[in-house]
Amino acid sequence: MHYGISTFATETTLQPDELGRELEARGFESLWLPEHTHIPASRRSPWPGGPNLPAWYWRTYDPFVALMAVAGATTTLKLATGICLIIERDTITTAKEIATLDRLSGGRFIFGIGGGWNAEEMEDHGTAFKSRWRKLREQVLAMKAIWTEAEPEFHGDFVNFDKLWAYPKPLQQPHPPVLMGGDGPTTFQRVVEFCDGWMPIWGRPAPGPTLADKIATLRVQWTAAGRPGTPPVSIFQAPADADVVARLADWGVERVMFDLPNGDRDAQLRRLDECAKLIR
Repeated sequence: MHYGISTFATETTLQPDELGRELEARGFESLWLPEHTHIPASRRSPWPGGPNLPAWYWRTYDPFVALMAVAGATTTLKLATGICLIIERDTITTAKEIATLDRLSGGRFIFGIGGGWNAEEMEDHGTAFKSRWRKLREQVLAMKAIWTEAEPEFHGDFVNFDKLWAYPKPLQQPHPPVLMGGDGPTTFQRVVEFCDGWMPIWGRPAPGPTLADKIATLRVQWTAAGRPGTPPVSIFQAPADADVVARLADWGVERVMFDLPNGDRDAQLRRLDECAKLIR
């Protein structure tokens, strides 16, 4: 099993380059940074995590710029978005940013994506909440074409371009892994069709089957779709608890990501030490 850290990196926390060095020194495999360009002050959309939205949601760094700083300070640590709100981004520009980061980091990028929860935030970017998943699907398919084809073109309802030239291509072949966040009724359909793994948030399961049962169901659907091997599963915000980690390992989970809350430098380093004790 691999061990990662997910955190909202801001100007008041451990800076990304120092954080990357601290993670690498402790044996962590990956760093996961989220994305919010802003939070509309109206606060109409309820936060899935509770009644009070923490301030770091609107203070977080741009993930690609921050991860590039981490790349320059580390050698083996994987650099991941958790999650990137591609529905708020230009498809062609984001494909280039990812290819650039992957190549300059030596092929260490993991592309974690999701549909988002803040309707008014995405509306500020011209994206309708109800159609965000259809837009996300087209964006991922179009990015894959840009990353893998010499003269890609794409014609959809949300993404549309004729043949173009776009370089660099990612160092990882055929492209960096794309992991789908979320735990809704159609999540597995997206994972199986155009992603390379699933990453639900611990403690936020949708009603119904247990996480273990869901992993088993995903494997069945993955195989039925003709995908090779087994679908990688990464658990976001896993508790730093040895029994829970052992149970996830028994279920075949590939990676756990422990949450690093905002705080001063000493508090964050103590948290890293606590989580690092679970690394085998």
